[in-house]
Amino acid sequence: MTFQISQRGKQYLQTAQTLLRAAQIMTDNLVVSQLKTLADDYERRAEKASRADAARALARTAAVAEPE
Repeated sequence: MTFQISQRGKQYLQTAQTLLRAAQIMTDNLVVSQLKTLADDYERRAEKASRADAARALARTAAVAEPE
């Protein structure tokens, strides 16, 4: 199943990319590892946020389409 990335998801992905860029210039392997772990978490948040936003949009559409 494919879905659009929501604006909130895009912001999480942008944060993840920023963390990964910071990790590329680090020399301390512990910090690099922590930044990469944090970036992975933000990527998961992006997917979760996008799915939640899509579900909310679908629910709103269904509510509008339902006859009363």
